[in-house]
Amino acid sequence: MNADPIEPKRLTLPAELRLRRKSQFEAAYASGRRLGDGYFSVTMSPNEVGRPRIGLAVAVKIAGNSVKRNRIRRLIRESFRLSQLEIPPVDLIVSARARAKDASSDELRASLAALWDKVRKQCASSPKY
Repeated sequence: MNADPIEPKRLTLPAELRLRRKSQFEAAYASGRRLGDGYFSVTMSPNEVGRPRIGLAVAVKIAGNSVKRNRIRRLIRESFRLSQLEIPPVDLIVSARARAKDASSDELRASLAALWDKVRKQCASSPKY
């Protein structure tokens, strides 16, 4: 079966779009700028990759058992995956806050959409980004 050239590119989340090493997290924390709301904190740092990358920090102490932590992680990854083309080339570390544990999925999606918008605005207004 031939692929239709008009078909939009699939939005995937391959390993190269994820922060996976401790050194990558430390570099982002050291040089990053923080944004946040009641549910999440985002540390953003410019990168040289040319695409946004994401790292997750969802702690047991904050989010609770593995079911709740993994639900929050899935929502963050899905939101990032769908918004990745609109986000400038920065490394993002998303940390969950205590309120995220009991929030509905719709509240968390809205919060993440607003944070991606804040990231875009910060990068547009700052020459560093």
